[in-house]
Amino acid sequence: MFSDPYLYPNSSVLINRFNIHDLDVLEEVEANYVSLRLRELIVRPLPGNFDDIHYLAIHKYIFQDIYPWAGQMRRINIEKPEEVLGGLSVEYSSVVFLRADLRAALHRLSQVKAHEDLVQLSKEFSHAMAMIWKTHCFREGNTRTTIIFCCQYAQTHGFSLDRDLLEKNAAYVRTALVAYNAVFTDAGDLSKPEYLERIILDALQRAQKQQDR
Repeated sequence: MFSDPYLYPNSSVLINRFNIHDLDVLEEVEANYVSLRLRELIVRPLPGNFDDIHYLAIHKYIFQDIYPWAGQMRRINIEKPEEVLGGLSVEYSSVVFLRADLRAALHRLSQVKAHEDLVQLSKEFSHAMAMIWKTHCFREGNTRTTIIFCCQYAQTHGFSLDRDLLEKNAAYVRTALVAYNAVFTDAGDLSKPEYLERIILDALQRAQKQQDR
C-alpha cells in the first residue's frame, strides 16, 4: 500500500507545526495564518526574479507557520480526484521532471508582456498561469502560491489584475485551472480554457478601470 510521508500515519491530515490531527481544525488554522501572510505579500511583495527560486520562496513565506516543508518541492507523485472531471485527476508533473517543468512554465510567463489587447493578454497570461499550476510543485498550497506569484508578476510588468475578484472567487479559479488542464494521456484533450480566460479578462478589465479613475 502507498504511504504518503506528508501525512500522519493512518490519517488524511498533513503533518503540521501545531501537531494538529483534526482535519477541520487544521484547515481553520491554516486559513487564518495563510490569509495573514497573503495580505502581507500584497503590501510588501517578496523580491525576486520570478524564477523557480522566487516561486519556492513565495510558497515558503505563505505556509511557513503551518508546514515544515514549506517552500520545498514535493518528493512524491500525486493525484487529486476532481468532481468536475468525473473523479479523474489532472496529470500533474512527475517528480522526475518537476524542476524542469516549473522552469519551462515560468519561462512561458516571462514572455507575457503588457499590451492593450486585454482579450489576447488574458489568453497569454491564463496559459502561463495554468502551466505553472499544472506542475503542482507542492504537496499543498499550489493554487494560492500560483495566484499570488502571477499577480505579483503582472504588477511588476506593467499590468494589473483585480485581486479581490480572484480572492472572492477562489473556488471558481481553481476549478477553471482544473478545466484548463484537462488533457489526458488516455482520454485525450477535454480542456476548457475559456473559464480561466474569462475571469482573468474580468480581473484585467476591472484593474484597468480602477487605474483610469
